[in-house]
This record gives sequence, C-alpha cells and structure tokens, in this order.
Amino acid sequence: MTETKIVTACILVIGNEILSGRTRDSNIQYLALELGKLGVQVRECRVVPDIEVTVVATVNEVRQKFDYVFTTGGIGPTHDDITADCIAKAFGVGISEHPEAVARMTKHYGDVALFTPARRRMARVPHGGILVDNPVSVAPGFQMENVFTFAGIPKVAEAMFQSMKHRLVGGTPVVSRTVRTNLPEGIIAEPLGALQKRYEDLDIGSYPAFRNGKPSVSLVLRGTDDARLAVAAAELMTTIRGMNGEAEEFVV
Repeated sequence: MTETKIVTACILVIGNEILSGRTRDSNIQYLALELGKLGVQVRECRVVPDIEVTVVATVNEVRQKFDYVFTTGGIGPTHDDITADCIAKAFGVGISEHPEAVARMTKHYGDVALFTPARRRMARVPHGGILVDNPVSVAPGFQMENVFTFAGIPKVAEAMFQSMKHRLVGGTPVVSRTVRTNLPEGIIAEPLGALQKRYEDLDIGSYPAFRNGKPSVSLVLRGTDDARLAVAAAELMTTIRGMNGEAEEFVV
C-alpha cells in the first residue's frame, strides 16, 4: 500500500475590515480548495486584526506548526497595510524596496507622477523575500521560507496563488464522498458515530440543511484512500436505507 504523506497549511487572514463584518472573506474557500487539489491540507484558518504584535506572534506560531502558511491582506499602499513590516519582524530581518518590484511597478505606471510614494510602499519586501507575481495589478506578493504573503483582494490573491503554486510540494490528495439523506441528524447520529469508530482513518462529518423546503443532511466522508471511502459510503447508505431513509451518493 502506498504510504500516505501529509502536508499541512494554515491560512491567515489579516484585516480589521474582515473582523468588523464590512468585508466578506472569500480567500479562505478559494485557497483551501486549490491547496486540496495539490495534496496540501488546510488545518487551520485564522483572522487577526491589523495589530502588529498580534500579526507577528501569530505568524511565528503558525509557520513553525504547519508546512505552509498563506497570509492575505495588508500589503496595499495605505497606513494600515502593515503585513509586510510584520512579516519582516517575525523573521527578524529588515525591509526595503525590492529592485525588481520597483522595476515592474515603474514600467506598469509609466508616468513617474503616477508611481506615488504610497504606491512605492507596495514595492517593499522583507530582506530575503522571493517575489510572488501579480498578473492583475503588478504589485507583488512575496515568500519568506514557508510563508507566502498575498494581497487581500480576491481576484489578486487568486492570481498570485496560481503564479506560485508550482513552488509547493504537496502530499497525498484528500478525496471525499458525500451521502445525502432525508433522515434528520437526531435519527442517524448513533449509527453515524458507530461508523466513524469503525473507520477511524476517515473524517466523517454531518451537515444539515434545507433543500426544496425540506430537511436534508449531507454526510461527508473524507480520506486519502478512495477505495476505503467507497466501502464506508456503501455501508452508510445500506444503514440509512435499512432505516427507511433516502440515500444518494456524490463523489467530489
């Protein structure tokens, strides 16, 4: 049997606007889905305010705990964009304008009057940082060891990820199967718990919702062995149907 290789990641969203509810984050979902395709399992997602001591401490904690860390937000041109400075402090290095970043942005803006001091702030990179291309608006992100820093704007963050994903070394991809039933959680909870005990290597979750105005529960089974997932899903559907419930399987 092929050995399972686990590679983990943390997504760190930085910004008061997320915590206040003024801005809805979509980067977590995008990055988690894309990383999953590469065999990188997102184990934690955190949202922290634009407070230097908090950002620095969090970055230092998670970069040692996970194989990869992805930060979004706080690398724009305004005073509250403090992420680059925080990353520099977390790694104990200085920060200054990166020559290549300056060259790219100078070419992009053309007129020197348009390349304002505020915009030049976005060319600042912690010393030792490797640029992450920004095909959308040019101002780059950067990589410091296992930490990748992206812009917060979803379209830009997505483009940055696509430009650097070849740098990642993933593990065994996680696949999933979903069994949808009309039986409520209170009825299926006990047999579902028993199934989880029999398949401790799988992650089995229950997610209730309403479909067409009627209660519906999606039972999601996740793991690295698709054959084992298939057996567990089949067993689950047999159990549900034995309880006079409907069971329909989806493979993701």
